[in-house]
Parts: sequence; structure tokens; C-alpha cells
Amino acid sequence: MSARRRWPQWTPRQALARHTRPRRRWLRRLLICLVVAVLAVLGLGAGSVWWATDHYGDQVTRIPDAFPDGPRPETGDGTTFLLAGVDTRSRKPTTGDGAEADLWKYGAQRSDTLMLVHLAPGERESYTVSIPRDSWVPIPGHGTAKINAAFSWGGPSLLVQTVEDLTGVRVDHFAVIDWHGFRSLTDAVGGVPITVQQNSYDPEQEKHFKAGTHTMSGEEALSYVRQRHGLPGGELDRIKRQQEFLRSLVGQIRDDVSITNPVKVDRMLDAITGTVSVDDELSNSDLRDFVFGLRHLDSTDTRFTTAPIVRSDMIDSQYVLILDRDGLRRLCHGIETGHPPGTGK
Repeated sequence: MSARRRWPQWTPRQALARHTRPRRRWLRRLLICLVVAVLAVLGLGAGSVWWATDHYGDQVTRIPDAFPDGPRPETGDGTTFLLAGVDTRSRKPTTGDGAEADLWKYGAQRSDTLMLVHLAPGERESYTVSIPRDSWVPIPGHGTAKINAAFSWGGPSLLVQTVEDLTGVRVDHFAVIDWHGFRSLTDAVGGVPITVQQNSYDPEQEKHFKAGTHTMSGEEALSYVRQRHGLPGGELDRIKRQQEFLRSLVGQIRDDVSITNPVKVDRMLDAITGTVSVDDELSNSDLRDFVFGLRHLDSTDTRFTTAPIVRSDMIDSQYVLILDRDGLRRLCHGIETGHPPGTGK
């Protein structure tokens, strides 16, 4: 019979040391890995963002023939985007890489939200001019009508042509998002904080909005920016809400754009490519410049205003807004030249 194996007799302190030594080695290795990872991010972060914008830029849904043929305004200083929110009743997404339906069909969609966004040279300042959907303007080939009909009748190119004729500003790039994309983008950035100034009720949507600051989900934010019934200023109050939302959204995206945090950049770019469609002249390098430019903007650099309005009216049984067209052209020219008159922060 073999001799019984005798186990060493450890003191409590020796036993504890023997038990914890492998754990300490494991923790030490983990800490070393974490330090290496952090150093890699710090050293390669800019390259990661560079790769990410190329990677996701290839996935952005491009819109062919987004710009009109024929004479157009001269290119100004900086970059001007025309942003459109499409009022579509489609049950399927129409914008972004998840689009399952056509972006435009004659008479099927109207531009519910319209903003002209100008990034000054160096992308240190931005100016946004909201054009009310009920603005009564000339639409090339269609006489005079509400500006939101331009997209319905002729898609992106007719909308761009209408805005360029109205403002005298050349649109460098066009971006559009539908209701599905709006909800998805808002949810993807973790919700957007919005300050509701006072209690309100929208009888059309049958929704209450309570005063205070709330981080709104995509569904909540969409209802909030669509409300005009039950607001003292109607459409103009709705525009203020849309501007407030955009300001807050830019803040959310800007916080995610950091060359030392490629994970957040990845998440943000994924959200944008999944929900927004842009003109096919927006290159990956343009997208990269735009992403990096957002890092320099804060609330003091982002200014909003609305196209000057002369009065409201009823034309052909429609509620419309009559714009001060000369005043709008002066405003847009001032923004392009770096001397915007009367823009608000």
C-alpha cells in the first residue's frame, strides 16, 4: 500500500497569501491591459475617427440629382446645408440606410420642417434660418404656393431650387430625415434634453406636455416638435421648439465626438447613417470635416432665427404666412458674409 500523501500545514496567513497571489497576478495583468488600451486610444484616436468616418461614410444613403439644373447662386464663404424633415405617412422608413420605401413620390410627402444651416469658415460658428412650412412663395413651374409643396411636387431638386431662388443662397448640401429616422436618431443618442417652458396640451395629438426639463425619447420628441395646436404662437412656437431640439441634439452629438473616444464616435455615426439621407455630392471627407467641426461648437456659437414674416393670411382657403423676401435675402447674405443682422443666440 502506498504511503498516504501528506499536505503541508499552512498557517492562516500563508494560506491567505497563497490564495490571493493568483488573483493579484490576474488583476495586475488586467490593469496593464487597460493602461495599454487607454494609451492606444489616446495615440490612435484621431486615426480611429478617420477610419470610422470613411467606414460609415460609405454607408450613408446618397440622393442622386438632389440639385437643380441651370443657373444657381454663387458659392459663398463656409458651407450651407438645407435640412428637411419630411412629413410622410409611410409605415416604412424612407430615409437612411434602413429605408424600405421611396424617399419621394409625387404628392406623397411634404417638407414639414425646413432649415437653412450655415457653417462659417473654420466651422467655429453656425447660423440656422428656419423657413416656416406655411410660407407663401414662388415655386418654379408651379406658380405660388406653400413652400412645403415644393418637395411634394418635385422632390429634393425642386425644394433646393425654391429655397435658392427665395434666399439667394447656394445650397452646398442637402439632408433629409423622416419621422421614423427622427425617432431612431433621438433614441440612438440616448434621448435629447428639452426644457418645456409651460404646460401645454395638443388637442390634435391628444398629448400633454408638462413644464420642466425632460430627456425625451424619440416618440416624445417627435410629438413635442410637431405640436402647433394649443400653442399661443402656433406655427412660430413650433419652429422655436424645432430649433431648441436641434440645438440640444447638436450638443449631444458634439459631446460624443471626441478623438479620444472612438466608441462614442462609432455610435453617433451609426445613428446618423442609419436615419439620414444626403446628396451624392457630400463626400466622405466632407462628412469627416463636418464631424470634426462639431467639436468646436457650443451653445454660444450656435445661432437661430426665423425668416422675417410680414403677416399671416388666408389664400385659397389656406392659412399662409407672407414673408419679407427682401429682408430674408439681406439676412442670408449677412450670414454668408459673417455679418448676420438680428440673429438670436
